[in-house]
Amino acid sequence: MRQLRRRLCAWYIRHRRRLPWRSTSDPYAIWVSEVMLQQTQVRTVIPFYRRFMSRFPEIHNLAAADLQTVLKCWEGLGYYARARNLHRAAGRVCRQFGGRLPDDWQGMVSLPGVGDYIAAAVLSIAYGRPYAVVDGNVKRMLARFLAINAPVNQTRSAPVFRKAAQNMLDPRRPGVFNQAVMELGALVCRPRQPECSACPLNADCRSFPDDVDRYPVRTKRVPVPQYRVAIGVVEKNGRLLITRRAQNGLLGGLWEFPGGKLKSGESAEKACRREIMEETGLAVRIEQHLARIRHAYTHFKIVADVFFCRYASGRVRLNSAEAHRWVTAEQLDAYPFPGANRKFMDRVKARMPP
Repeated sequence: MRQLRRRLCAWYIRHRRRLPWRSTSDPYAIWVSEVMLQQTQVRTVIPFYRRFMSRFPEIHNLAAADLQTVLKCWEGLGYYARARNLHRAAGRVCRQFGGRLPDDWQGMVSLPGVGDYIAAAVLSIAYGRPYAVVDGNVKRMLARFLAINAPVNQTRSAPVFRKAAQNMLDPRRPGVFNQAVMELGALVCRPRQPECSACPLNADCRSFPDDVDRYPVRTKRVPVPQYRVAIGVVEKNGRLLITRRAQNGLLGGLWEFPGGKLKSGESAEKACRREIMEETGLAVRIEQHLARIRHAYTHFKIVADVFFCRYASGRVRLNSAEAHRWVTAEQLDAYPFPGANRKFMDRVKARMPP
């Protein structure tokens, strides 16, 4: 095991990617990177990370910022609960821990949005604590290396992979070792066409060379549902109506154009007028079909028809949203919007007079 650890860490030092968060030992910067890297590819994260750290270089800056400012900086990265939790956790760290991230397990997992993976990553990389990280890359590598038959996408399999990762961890340099395992999964032990000949551990791998394709084991996933949605861009006296979603729940705190799901047998036009009435209390006239967009979320997909509408009557009485604004087309860029809305934003601006 000691030889295995040495080989893997030596491989990592030679082949690791030069990533911005690997050039710092600041626990705050490492924490931000790990939050961003959850469910998001490295190449996508890099520009967001640089922009975020430029805007909030220290945890005190993040804690003092308005949530809307944080969400706007996060806009486009998705999974916005990460940004909300990061903001809440920064405030708690400044209030309860003197502005320094906790260096113990209980302290870390007490923070909003911090689970086992982020706690292990930050504590091992920033503080040298002996906690093994277990993400998708690690589980795939362990499944092949140890020929583990437990399905990687089943919750009940989590203890199997946690135990295997902890047994393999190098307690003398856990941060380097954890990053090495994740890097091996990302660069060599890939989901498809793994480069087993380049793997520093292939001599000890139980699935190499004949059974690599058997692992990791996965249970069949349930098909992702798809919903039809209608969205209304409501104009009144040269201004557009936007509403802010409630803080808790999907896309919490983001602004959007009102809309919702079609009922069975309902046309998109009728659904648009109905949803606007139900969500805002306004009656509108549909003037133009602006776009049809498709967007995928974690557990479902949507096909949305977007309509440009004129205000007809009524006053705003919000149903589920927590705030509203009437804004010019130029002011739209100041607000954080979800990805689905950003897909047709240029058409909205083009439809409005200069």
